[in-house]
Amino acid sequence: MRRSRAGFALAFLSPALILYGVFVLWPLVQSVQLSFYRWRGVSVRRKFVGFDNFREAFQDSIVGQSWLHAASLVFIAGAVTIALALLIAHLVEGQSRVADLARRVMLIPHVISLVAVGLIWSFLLNPTFGLVNATLKAVNLGGLVQPWLAKPVPAFLAVVAAFVWYAIGFFILLFTAGMRQIPEEVREASGLDGASGWRAFSRITWPLLWSVKRIAVTYVVIWILNLFSLVKLLTEGGPDRATELPLTYLYEQMMGNGKFGYASALAVINIILAFAASGFVLWIFRRDPTSGRAK
Repeated sequence: MRRSRAGFALAFLSPALILYGVFVLWPLVQSVQLSFYRWRGVSVRRKFVGFDNFREAFQDSIVGQSWLHAASLVFIAGAVTIALALLIAHLVEGQSRVADLARRVMLIPHVISLVAVGLIWSFLLNPTFGLVNATLKAVNLGGLVQPWLAKPVPAFLAVVAAFVWYAIGFFILLFTAGMRQIPEEVREASGLDGASGWRAFSRITWPLLWSVKRIAVTYVVIWILNLFSLVKLLTEGGPDRATELPLTYLYEQMMGNGKFGYASALAVINIILAFAASGFVLWIFRRDPTSGRAK
């Protein structure tokens, strides 16, 4: 019986496993192999260089800058996204039509592609005909008008704003689902004890969302470390590499400089660091305070 069940499960899983192996695992193996070669991508001849590509990556200051920018985005954009999503989810938690409409509207940016998000925000922040500068002029705040994507700090903040606008709907939905899983008797008991408002949120809702918070933080870290198309279309890593991220620099080395081996080494380093960052997040959230035992 067990063998028949295992065979039945394997029969259904095999197409997905085959596709995953062909389109994910095999390219990953090829990237690892290519990282030990110097190759310009236009010839079948490749020169084995061992760990030279990795040494060059660790000596490349721009690689360090790109990871510093990624870490800054995680702490700034990630924190803002999760905090706002948690607040809005708490406000629109109810079953009313208004709350349901608010959740649907806020989810709209997430269902469009990041390419479209990058194009939308590049038009909004255009210094000549962008809606942001036009609005500032209309409300007599012309002194704040500036080329948003041409200065380092405003460009970085623009990436933060675009990411928050894109991602917040998903996390509102995630936190709303988590809040609905809180037993109703717990809410009623807290109400009878006089807990309401901020006290109820901090003592009841916040601790019971521990597993949801772990998922949210993990998603934020993975999304930001894999962020490419949004930054590529919005700032192209500029100005002065102020918004350079690991994947935008990898793309530049591969397509701009023809250093496919070096780009593969960067990809391998990115994968390792992404796994390490995700593992660190899971380690931080390893213990659920509501149960007092390791998860």
